[in-house]
Amino acid sequence: MSSNSEIVRDFVAACNANDLERMLAFFDPECVYHNIPLEPVAGIDGIRGVLAGFMGMAQKVDWVIHQLAENAEGVVLTERTDRFLVGENWVELPVMGAFELREGKIVGWRDYFDMKQFQSQLAGE
Repeated sequence: MSSNSEIVRDFVAACNANDLERMLAFFDPECVYHNIPLEPVAGIDGIRGVLAGFMGMAQKVDWVIHQLAENAEGVVLTERTDRFLVGENWVELPVMGAFELREGKIVGWRDYFDMKQFQSQLAGE
């Protein structure tokens, strides 16, 4: 496994610890984060705002990596189930993520998921 793959695994471990500051340490200051159903955000402060919303609503976080692959350019692809314990219920979301890294930092992160599926679980449907 390359160092980029290990960095992404370590990042997911920080997510599972629900440790926002530890998560933010993985990003380059100029990073662009795009949750594909939403508008992209750039920079640590923008990323902090988005992550604080997702992570802050959960008492526990459990992102499960099912598949992880890295291409020749060092882009790491993850097939995951992102789980958030909200109140008494787990919200589970299938996610496909792409992480671009440079010099050990995430410079680009895109997650593809179904926002309606996420919202319907939050609403308790």
